[in-house]
Amino acid sequence: MIASVRGRVAAIAPDGAVVEVGGVGVLVHCTPGTLAALRAGEEARLATSLVVREESLTLYGFADDDERRIFELLQTASGVGPKVALAMLAVHTPNALRVAVAAADVKALTRVPGVGPKGAQRIIVDLKDKLGTPEEAVSAALNGGSAAPVWREQVHSGLVGLGYSAKDADEAVAAVAPQADAETAEGRAPQVAALLKAALRVLSVR
Repeated sequence: MIASVRGRVAAIAPDGAVVEVGGVGVLVHCTPGTLAALRAGEEARLATSLVVREESLTLYGFADDDERRIFELLQTASGVGPKVALAMLAVHTPNALRVAVAAADVKALTRVPGVGPKGAQRIIVDLKDKLGTPEEAVSAALNGGSAAPVWREQVHSGLVGLGYSAKDADEAVAAVAPQADAETAEGRAPQVAALLKAALRVLSVR
């Protein structure tokens, strides 16, 4: 497996870039976000994943190792090939995908071209145990793995990260506050993943 490439960026196209490695121009397919960080003529390093087919060898490039890992994990879901996996990362960051899967947010996943409601449900089922527990996924998505802040900040940031406006997020947080308060009164820490799911239900019926 070609885990990464490093070299001068020779050319940038809408769906990929050519990176010169040892005198050879290597075509690497990337998301728009990854391409936006590249500059023709400058050196770059891309984490890569090689997809082998009978008729082709296709190299996909990513900004970091985590993005590559998510790309490869997405392909373990039924019906998800490299093109759909790349499209998912073009629409959502790795951490936003973790939140979407943890919260079973079909709406967020269907924003990806080529992913319908049934496909989104299959992705959620196939990946829910591969991207970490719901609490770990939300924490990683919102805090880069650091200690979690209060649940309000987590849920609000998660909703905004999934494309909702700050105003909608404020209203949804207010709607699920009684649930969090009840858990706190019982001596339990509010479960962020459950609260995020509840907030998404609030927004879905508006």
